[in-house]
Amino acid sequence: MKYKSILVFLFLSILLFPQSKQTVFYAHINGEIDLGKAPFVRRVISTAEEAHASAIVFEINTFGGRVDAATQIKDAILESGVPTVAFINKRAVSAGALISLACRTIIMSPGSIIGASTVVDQEGKKQSEKYQSYMRSEMRSTAEKNGRRGDLAEAMVDERVVIPGIDDSTKLLSLTYQEAESFGMCDTVLDKRDEILNFLSLPNAEVVEVESNWAESLVAFLNTPFISSLLIIIGMIGVYSELKAPGLGFPGVAGLIAFTLFFGSSYILQIASSLNIILFIVGLILLILEIFVIPGFGITGITGIALIIGSIFFSLFKIGPVFDHHAFQIAILQMAGALVVSVTVISLLVRYLPKSDRFLKLALHDNVSASDGFTASTDFTSIVGKSGETVTPLRPAGKVLVDGKVYDVVTGGGFVEAKRTIKILSADGNKIVVTEV
Repeated sequence: MKYKSILVFLFLSILLFPQSKQTVFYAHINGEIDLGKAPFVRRVISTAEEAHASAIVFEINTFGGRVDAATQIKDAILESGVPTVAFINKRAVSAGALISLACRTIIMSPGSIIGASTVVDQEGKKQSEKYQSYMRSEMRSTAEKNGRRGDLAEAMVDERVVIPGIDDSTKLLSLTYQEAESFGMCDTVLDKRDEILNFLSLPNAEVVEVESNWAESLVAFLNTPFISSLLIIIGMIGVYSELKAPGLGFPGVAGLIAFTLFFGSSYILQIASSLNIILFIVGLILLILEIFVIPGFGITGITGIALIIGSIFFSLFKIGPVFDHHAFQIAILQMAGALVVSVTVISLLVRYLPKSDRFLKLALHDNVSASDGFTASTDFTSIVGKSGETVTPLRPAGKVLVDGKVYDVVTGGGFVEAKRTIKILSADGNKIVVTEV
């Protein structure tokens, strides 16, 4: 009777509390490793964690790319709460090797290779020892974190590392699928997805394909050198136009949108920090204060401009453990090009825009006729030649009393104390000039 009760309980448990279906997330890391792939990998991992997935399979086929992008991806994979699998389909070269070593399980397809991870610039020239040392450490620590040979990982970066029986210190180490399996740098060699699921003991798991979405593609597109430079130019011209002619609306909105896209994409890609954005806002506020509140142009305006330019410049490249000279040079070219184009366009606007028919419709000029019913200011010519008394000191501006009315006036440059007699010399529009009698 006791056993029957247990069987009934187990049967009811299966009916009432069915086991959750196992899921495997499957994502591709193909082509050049750029900063746009890092947000995609982070999203795949976070989504898989929320779904309590059984594993994440990254199918890798790449010749490499940016070291900073690969490092971001590696960090995300190492921190994943879901078991990660690298399926090397054809090749995992350079940055691709680092990403593969970050995964807990490595599976290679027949004919695939892994390795050749030395750091080179855009022209394929080997970078300095400082870069190689950093990459050696990254590769070794990542490999050892997952129980793989650190010396083999180092040999993929530096041809001077000697591996007896494998590498003679004359070439970078690249391993075929057979060599990688024999030396423990991959766990097995498989070709089909079903075989991978069987190897992971997940033969009946639901496979969830994850693709890069439009937002991630847009962020990567906005961060390309040409587009990011264009956003800087639009932003600068827009901000200048709005400060020069407040209320026009469209230039200010365009500039705000451009800078939002620029800083937003850089922040998502972990190039710009919150500090960069704060410094830009502070610089803009200082510039506005200098123009509209503080007379003249001094330290406040100069500081504002410096903060704006500095925040933009340091949002063009990431300051990492190793200084990236190539990214720094690209940032200098982008910033210089954006400034030259912006200043040129602004100069043309200042010179030609006020003369255009479109601008004339937005501006009020003195040639509108009073006979047509237009007046730009009050006519004070009737008090010219009259005498009055200063109500406040004139330094050189102040107030005077003439014929029982108070007027705002200026002197020719001298100082006049209160309660002194003055004479109205001239009245040009709203400007009334006086002198002490």
